[in-house]
Amino acid sequence: MENERVIYACCPLCDSTSIAHLLAADCSRSPRYQPQLEGTIRWSKCDGCGHVFTEGYYTEQAQKVLFSTTDENQRPGAALEKNRAIAARMIEKVLPYRDRGVWIDVGFGNGALLMTADEYGFDPVGLDLREHNVIAMKLLGFECLNRDIGEFTYDKPAAVISMADVLEHTPRPKQSLAAAYELLEPGGVIFLSMPNADSFLWKMASRQDANPYWEEMEHYHNFGRQRLYDLLREIGFTPVRYGISERYRMCMEVIATKGPQLANS
Repeated sequence: MENERVIYACCPLCDSTSIAHLLAADCSRSPRYQPQLEGTIRWSKCDGCGHVFTEGYYTEQAQKVLFSTTDENQRPGAALEKNRAIAARMIEKVLPYRDRGVWIDVGFGNGALLMTADEYGFDPVGLDLREHNVIAMKLLGFECLNRDIGEFTYDKPAAVISMADVLEHTPRPKQSLAAAYELLEPGGVIFLSMPNADSFLWKMASRQDANPYWEEMEHYHNFGRQRLYDLLREIGFTPVRYGISERYRMCMEVIATKGPQLANS
């Protein structure tokens, strides 16, 4: 597909124009690959802040091609018993900071976190860019919208916003986090999960040419823990908890609060 990516003119985190080519990965063997799309992903590294990102993000037209299929695990209700248990352990990590209120789940995928947050007494709201997922969750009775967080407003502040394996898919992660910050109440919680490029497992897999994330077509960014923490603090968040994610390989979970850490209110 001609001109399928919008090329980054500068680092999407620090705006530096000093960008070096890092590597090229073959994504034609990925289950997400479709022949209309290019079979190579080119990764760059910012000389200023060290952030690693693709040379550009998909255009709206190319994204429609990519989103025309969905992994089975990302369909609402998929493996619900297993995913309910995983979601419960995620929610229990949030409870020391917020135990009620509006929970906005960005990129809700199979809906397990929304369903389980409701079970714990939160008021769940879902955002997802796959329209068929939004329709399916609405039919189950959940408040969901086919919208990006940067275009979303709500009539009350959120206690919790989750972006579980979402930020690395976002063309402008700094702006997405800033939008989440504005939607949260003071002391509110953001829950993030994503691959950790600082982990030994990531480095070992890359050395062995066995790291699947270099060829992941929906990812635009590879965050390490330290770069993510720096970005959160720049926006105004305070990281309060780090952990290992059960959802996908090599992934971390980070909880941060809006402003200084506050107890439940």
